[in-house]
Amino acid sequence: MAEEGFEVPSPHEHALEHAAEHGGKDKFVGRIAVTTAIVATVGSLFSYQGGATQANATIFKNNAAIKKTEAANQWAYYQAKSSRQNLSELAILLVPANKQEKFAADAERYSKEKAAIKTVADKLDAEAKQWDERSDHELHTHHRWAQSTTFLQVAIALSAIALLTRRTWLQWGVYGIALFGVFWGSAALF
Repeated sequence: MAEEGFEVPSPHEHALEHAAEHGGKDKFVGRIAVTTAIVATVGSLFSYQGGATQANATIFKNNAAIKKTEAANQWAYYQAKSSRQNLSELAILLVPANKQEKFAADAERYSKEKAAIKTVADKLDAEAKQWDERSDHELHTHHRWAQSTTFLQVAIALSAIALLTRRTWLQWGVYGIALFGVFWGSAALF
């Protein structure tokens, strides 16, 4: 007898029956479905761009660290030449007059070598700064892409709520938030 009882359809079954009875021509559902598909597609593109800019920021920061290490090596080399120059200048004061000329020549050579090393170290420091700036720019752009993607995800979630509640004002909210997400993504692009 329990098998011959009544059946309570699920909301999904009810929606399918409703679509079948009305020929599936519910404009509200159609607009939400198309909007959701478009927003999801744009969101996936923006998400990809966000990931790419985040990867670039990491690579650029790594390049900056490499240049900083190279510059630090050059500065250590510069310091070693300075120490040798100082020792040669000290030796001039301590050795007999007939040996001073050799230490004076050494001090002069170390001074010239230091100048060349300093030029290389300064160049590496400048390159490190450029890589840091590029990384910061990419990270800023990444944040824009991420924010844009978030707005588009909110629009998709809101479209599901609009579909379930069949509220037109929610549909307009979907359009507004999606449009703002696209605008924010355009800001990241340019």
